[in-house]
Amino acid sequence: MKILKFGGTSVGSAERMRAVANLIQADEPRIVVLSAMSGTTNALVSIAKLLFAGEVVAATSQTEILRQQYHIVAHELLPDPALAAEATRHLDTTCFRPIFDLMRGALTPGGERLILAQGELLSTQLFHRYVTQVRGQEAVLLPALAFMRLDKDEEPDAEFMKQHLAAELAKHPGQQLFITQGYICRNAAGEIDNLKRGGSDYSASLIGAAVGAEEIQIWTDIDGLHNNDPRVVEQTYPIRELSFDEAAELAYFGAKILHPSSVLPARQHNIPVRLLNTMDPAAPGTLISARTGTEPIKAVAAKDGLVAINVKSSRMLLAHGFLHRLFGVFERHRTSIDLVTTSEVAVSLTIDDTSHLPAILEELRTFGIVEVDHNLTIICLVGNLIQENHGSAHLVFQALQNIPVRMISYGGSPNNISVLVQTADKTRALNALNDGLFRK
Repeated sequence: MKILKFGGTSVGSAERMRAVANLIQADEPRIVVLSAMSGTTNALVSIAKLLFAGEVVAATSQTEILRQQYHIVAHELLPDPALAAEATRHLDTTCFRPIFDLMRGALTPGGERLILAQGELLSTQLFHRYVTQVRGQEAVLLPALAFMRLDKDEEPDAEFMKQHLAAELAKHPGQQLFITQGYICRNAAGEIDNLKRGGSDYSASLIGAAVGAEEIQIWTDIDGLHNNDPRVVEQTYPIRELSFDEAAELAYFGAKILHPSSVLPARQHNIPVRLLNTMDPAAPGTLISARTGTEPIKAVAAKDGLVAINVKSSRMLLAHGFLHRLFGVFERHRTSIDLVTTSEVAVSLTIDDTSHLPAILEELRTFGIVEVDHNLTIICLVGNLIQENHGSAHLVFQALQNIPVRMISYGGSPNNISVLVQTADKTRALNALNDGLFRK
């Protein structure tokens, strides 16, 4: 069985949905995972924010605008007026009525999650109707809320998903095509929840792991994962092959085409992940697997929004346990660390979640002098660096010779060199690396 995930732009209009229907034709079993139509999740987030602010009239207006947009798409996708009318009635009842009902009282976090879940429910219902009613193809609409679940630690409950997905599939023996929602799930209490933004990739990988898929395909609007950020760098190109570790590094450090968590389930079960382009289906895209090539540096990615914290303390000199106590501060505040460098009397590190920063800084000041830098970017260079005999580090630092570098991390991973720069210098740094590493 193959898993085919299509992102928001891939199903962003009636025309795009028709194109996706062409791409899923096959004689082999497959599960199609859909994101919300592009723009829908942003609209739902906006509606929830208005309700939290008590602006019910504005929220009602935005919900009605979104409802009318889906009516238009339904009539474009389903040319038979009777089918379109029945589809819009169903969408109104199952997806929009729950949103309007929440406007009768104060919105809760659970209500917000229910609102955000409607995007994927809308896209899959419309797409399923098109495939079955217009194209006449057999397909089953699988309810992701019946098998996608988080445990009490808010992590995917792999065993629950495996058992319940198998039970859902067993209800339809001989069926070849299944359509389901990405992103949405239930939590340990059985409430509607989600895998956070970009979570449809994660859904596809978790579903692939649950069924022991032959391959997971992530279809987007770009031809695979590029060697640099095509939004700010000219003449980038798609990478044909990456290892799981290389892809995970790039996803975590800013490659927008892939959700950072989506590689892990595939890697654990050794399931290849293929990144493909719905706008150019014939393009080879990028294959992510256990294999790696020989290129010393394959790609560059950048992650914005970093904060650097520097702790200076004479007490850490030759003092065992100092780093354990310092890192314990971040553990208590559930804040992950991206980069770390140390000297005899100082520790510098970066975080991207500043929600607990004031409390963290208050505790850190008991260790010594604390300095904080904002508006920083990590630039991650990924490749086969297991044996550094290619002079890669020299090429990197030569390319960045005119860029002020705040921190460097090298040697902690066989696939990664990371440097920290001011966000204002990011575009200049990415272009300098592109010229120094990839242009022959």
